[in-house]
Amino acid sequence: MKDLTNSNIERQNILNNKFALKGIQEYIGLTGMYFEGEYKFTKEMLVEFFEVDISTINRYLATYEEELKHNGYILSKGKQLKEFKLQFGHLINKTTKTTALGLFNFRSFLNLAMLLKESANAQLLRSKMLDIVIDTINNRTGGGTKFINRKDANYFPAALQESNYRKDFTSALSRYVNMGNYKYSLFTDKIYQCIFKENAKEYKQILKLAESDNVRETMYAEVLNSIASFETGLAFELEQKSSSLGRMLEPVEVDQIFHEFSKHPQQRPYIDDARIKMASRDLHFRDALHIKLEEYIQSVSPVDFERFLGEQSVIFDEQLKEAEEVMKRLKQSE
Repeated sequence: MKDLTNSNIERQNILNNKFALKGIQEYIGLTGMYFEGEYKFTKEMLVEFFEVDISTINRYLATYEEELKHNGYILSKGKQLKEFKLQFGHLINKTTKTTALGLFNFRSFLNLAMLLKESANAQLLRSKMLDIVIDTINNRTGGGTKFINRKDANYFPAALQESNYRKDFTSALSRYVNMGNYKYSLFTDKIYQCIFKENAKEYKQILKLAESDNVRETMYAEVLNSIASFETGLAFELEQKSSSLGRMLEPVEVDQIFHEFSKHPQQRPYIDDARIKMASRDLHFRDALHIKLEEYIQSVSPVDFERFLGEQSVIFDEQLKEAEEVMKRLKQSE
């Protein structure tokens, strides 16, 4: 089980997932005081819920102030505090002389629950949070995440584009590289290793794919775009090098082209973005750790949760059907 107390990334992944937050709030049944569009909780309310003393809450606030503020904790003052006391002064037992009041929203309340090691209630809640997150992802993806990449509306266009660039690359290998058919799988693996440091076999093992599974059908749009950029760029470089030498290239010469191309500054943004997206999304959505990409793991953004789990997500089969109908109309118009 993941240890939320030790991982800021894991905590933020849950807090960025509005679909899981809804399920967690329904499970707890905790509302608080509705103010400025969301429920608020005082320190005293958290003391009662987590069964810890106020000094413990204050200690965590001091240690994790930046993180808790990022997720909605505020120190209410001035006009805002005056309005809050007008509505809830009879509930919070604060004097009119109080000039500052710490208020947690539901996100920062959960944030604190993920941090508190002294509270048995917080520990139980952490365990339930993880269960709800898993259930939420499974429910919204139809029970499996192997093809969660296809729920991104950008996936299908990226896959079509990459397929075209793939033909440019394989054509260049055929024309300009002096080697048997093994060159296609060999240099395809080299592209994967340049971009995300794994060959196809390693990738399948990490995602627990079947031998017959096509790895690119499980890749995110950003990864496919990076592969496409590599393929079209390498096709050009192979052609240029072969033309300058007036002959087909040997494998060692192709290796040198790969090495130089992967180090080109123009490729770095594509490579870094692909590594971040693959490492971060796969860890959270697929529970798959790309060990060679650990340094690129970040929290999954709220935008990504909407993209893969929310209303923006698409049904791949429907998108494919629409594309087929477009192709039919184009053929009929010819």
